Amino acid sequence: MKKIEIINGPNLNLTGLREPAVYGTTTMEQMLSGLRGRWPEVELGYFQSNVEGELVDHIQRVGFEADGLIVNLGGYSHTSVALRDALLAVPAPKVEVHLSNIFAREDYRHHSLVTSACRGMICGLGLQGYELALRALL
Repeated sequence: MKKIEIINGPNLNLTGLREPAVYGTTTMEQMLSGLRGRWPEVELGYFQSNVEGELVDHIQRVGFEADGLIVNLGGYSHTSVALRDALLAVPAPKVEVHLSNIFAREDYRHHSLVTSACRGMICGLGLQGYELALRALL
């Protein structure tokens, strides 16, 4: 059984509630339930934290055993060298996801420090980005 871990950063716990015009009304729990229903043969883990160090610790904990990581590190994507280094330190293949199109937003969001540590990046497709990332890793 393949093991894929979704790792979400700050404010993604509010998906479905926060700025529905930008992020939609579906919660992460609903999205995760849908993915697990469509891919019962995949062990799909989930972790979310608003704390940078907890995200680093989790990447280090699962990144040596998982068959792939789907990472949406939110605002930390644009600022965290520590998260980039954690992703580079583990062998699991990674796909970066952003719900919104980071290139259509503020200039400081146009560059992600973690993209170069990932196989690819999906942005601007909302929660569908997680499904596409899962397909890419499988």
